[in-house]
Amino acid sequence: MDAATTLVIFGATGDLASRLLLPALGQLLASEPDRRVNLIGAGTEDWSDAALKKVVRTAFAASDAEAAADRVDISYQQTDITKAADLKRLLKGLKGQVALYFAVPPAVTAAACEALTPEMLPEGVMLAMEKPFGTDEEGARELNARIAALVPEQQVFRVDHFLGKSTTLNLLGARFANRLLEPNWSAESIDSVTIVYDEKLGLEGRAGYYDHAGALVDMIQSHLLQVLAVVAMEQPATLDQADFREATSAVLRATRIWDDDPAASSRRARYTAGSVDGVEKPSYIDEPGVDPARNTETLAEATFEVRNARWAGVPFTLRSGKALGNPGREVVVHFKAVRHVPVGLRGSAAGAVLRLSLGPDQISLELNLNGADDPFVLERATLSADLGPGELLAYAEVLSGILDADPMLSVRGDAAEQCWRILEPVLAAWAGDEVPLEEYAAGSRGPEHWPYRR
Repeated sequence: MDAATTLVIFGATGDLASRLLLPALGQLLASEPDRRVNLIGAGTEDWSDAALKKVVRTAFAASDAEAAADRVDISYQQTDITKAADLKRLLKGLKGQVALYFAVPPAVTAAACEALTPEMLPEGVMLAMEKPFGTDEEGARELNARIAALVPEQQVFRVDHFLGKSTTLNLLGARFANRLLEPNWSAESIDSVTIVYDEKLGLEGRAGYYDHAGALVDMIQSHLLQVLAVVAMEQPATLDQADFREATSAVLRATRIWDDDPAASSRRARYTAGSVDGVEKPSYIDEPGVDPARNTETLAEATFEVRNARWAGVPFTLRSGKALGNPGREVVVHFKAVRHVPVGLRGSAAGAVLRLSLGPDQISLELNLNGADDPFVLERATLSADLGPGELLAYAEVLSGILDADPMLSVRGDAAEQCWRILEPVLAAWAGDEVPLEEYAAGSRGPEHWPYRR
């Protein structure tokens, strides 16, 4: 790589940059010694170049990449990115491949896009934006229209770090490169799919954002619907960004809430006081910054249907929550049972179950086999493989795509709109109190009667 890419981080003094972006950048540079990056930090704080360099070095050290900091040209400019004059001054003279990363709240990103003009932007610039993208379908559409006035769609990287997770991409290899699975990946052989991302962590001081978003928007709208799209996509001709993103977007266009009944097909709950791994957690409503009147859920579950020829009739259940004990982070594919078992074989012949964990990366397949003691009695056996953590952190994978101007692992504009469209019936049902807000103790597995149990 001969020419250096210029990475401009809006919000370089914030938590996202120091905790996720910069450690990932360090790991990426350490793994690719020929990659060259110029880093420009922008923020409202009165920092110096030296202050940012110190933060960069500390963040790189967190990913064992401190030496890579010596290969980065680092500078800082105090900037209000919602002001056109500040943006013009910051971006003036930037040449070559340039990426602008909006590591700021969504409202600030939207205001910055309003302040930007095409004339300010370097040719070929990549715009990278964090979720949530808009606050509803109409808002996402309006923001897309504003961005389309600035740069072409292929220069927009709507960040979903779940698409950088090696396990999510492992789905492609497991499904498309194995004749055992590929012909059976449809409603003909699959009974149901569950996609879960539960966490032990509670609110952890994020009330300013989370109490307005909740689990449904924070995780299902922003991440798990994208995982669903990868699970259910038709085989693309290539993994080029155009083919891949068209295949996933087609799934989202076909997705609806199960039975068109959001009240019956969704559940919500929030945690009460409890203990997670011996650490006492207060009730969610007692967390600093929480407004109990908002009825924000910390655990959300909803079932969807992909209404196309491949998947019609198969329930896809998506679930995510906080402060849970023994949390599941997995894609679970339940295959149908065989039509007939020969007389003479005894025991359960339940359908096979394929599990792909969303960290640590593992894959397992549950099968029925002849018992060790009595060969006529069927027993359950699990074949498993450890896939390793992947070479790069999820955010390093994301940054690699941004710096290389390859948006394959980003969310296309129409897909962002579709995710809001899919969830709007659920959001409306919850706003109208058609779905009760249940409770579960921190450290439990959620309400006892909910269907998912790890």
